[in-house]
Amino acid sequence: MAESKQIVVVGGGAAGLMAAGQAAMAGASVLLLERMPRLATKLRITGKGRCNLTNTADLNEFLAHFAFPEAEDQSYLFVRNAFARFFAPDLVAFFEAQGVPTVVERGGRVFPASNDAHHVAEALSRFVHEQGVSVRLRSRVTRLQLEGGQLRALVLDNGQQVPAAAAIIATGGASYPGTGSSGDGYDLARQAGHTIVPVRPALVPLVIAGPEPRRMMGLSLRNVEVRLLLDGVEFAREFGEMLFTHYGVSGPIILTLSGPAVQRLGQGRLEMSINLKPALSPERLDARLLRDLDEGGRKSYRNLLKGLLPQKMIDVVMDRTGIPPDKPGHQIAAQEREGLRALLHDFRLEVVGHRPLEEAIVTAGGVDTGEVDPRTMASRLARGLFFAGEVLNVQADTGGYNLQAAFSTGYVAGRAAAASVSGD
Repeated sequence: MAESKQIVVVGGGAAGLMAAGQAAMAGASVLLLERMPRLATKLRITGKGRCNLTNTADLNEFLAHFAFPEAEDQSYLFVRNAFARFFAPDLVAFFEAQGVPTVVERGGRVFPASNDAHHVAEALSRFVHEQGVSVRLRSRVTRLQLEGGQLRALVLDNGQQVPAAAAIIATGGASYPGTGSSGDGYDLARQAGHTIVPVRPALVPLVIAGPEPRRMMGLSLRNVEVRLLLDGVEFAREFGEMLFTHYGVSGPIILTLSGPAVQRLGQGRLEMSINLKPALSPERLDARLLRDLDEGGRKSYRNLLKGLLPQKMIDVVMDRTGIPPDKPGHQIAAQEREGLRALLHDFRLEVVGHRPLEEAIVTAGGVDTGEVDPRTMASRLARGLFFAGEVLNVQADTGGYNLQAAFSTGYVAGRAAAASVSGD
């Protein structure tokens, strides 16, 4: 086989498209292989179809969203180098140049002004075509061909060999397999001798014991504080919005808490404590209850709860407190009132599982970053092999951080691969 100077990018998602375009901009001949019928399939559904591109947080705060002290991956240390090369302001400027203006929303989240992820996907597709990247759809890579530790070619599922001086693996994780992220990149990495940190779901809804979630299904709680406890000891907390589903809980703060929750499943009794009135101290909440009972003394307990709770929670709270629904407010004893107050500040649910990996927004685990050069995204084990995006063991919580990591690592991998092929 004649020696090739071609760079092959495997995967046409956020990381792969950025890598391919940047490598071509640097003067390389680039071929992008995508197993799906169109590019950026998963990107088109991110952020509920709106595509949370990045975040306006400064670098230190941004990195903090990758820092999980209990995890072994230390994602934040690995992505520092990529962010030093291509960070949020660069990404916003890039999309502005591609005709996709952005807007900033609550929490510093950056979205396309059109609120349409398809516009982001189409802009990236135009970008790679304008840079001269050759794109082949419905092309699945199943094998790497290595000689003496040097990448020589990639082999497709139909047996065809594709010569390559360098390859960038940007196949995504293992969540949402219907979009093409089915874990192919892990198999390719193993063929080069890479270690795969066990894959698990991150940013995934949680399963709650008992029938209560189903009774409250569809209820969205805003401005609540949720704590996670293992055998009664708190290890994480978040403030914001959550949602009850037929199986348990979801929503922004639940997804953020799901990472540490999943890691502790099976280690003891895992509980979630919801503070429904976090703005009120115990004393102020008790004063509020006393006032409500005094002013509405003849009202039934059920009617009094209507001023405190959303409709879908009332029956559940009545069952938990054991106070008869038709009991007049002025007959509610101090001990009963204290029980209600405690429940409003500490509504406990037992976490017994999580939804399948296929439903996770992000995959945790992946190619061990200790075996990848953070300055170039190059494999430390096989010459000519690079990685970018979610296939790496890099993950953060919600807010645009994961997508920025995909674009940044893609940028670095594309530029570094082009430099390696040119001999620079």
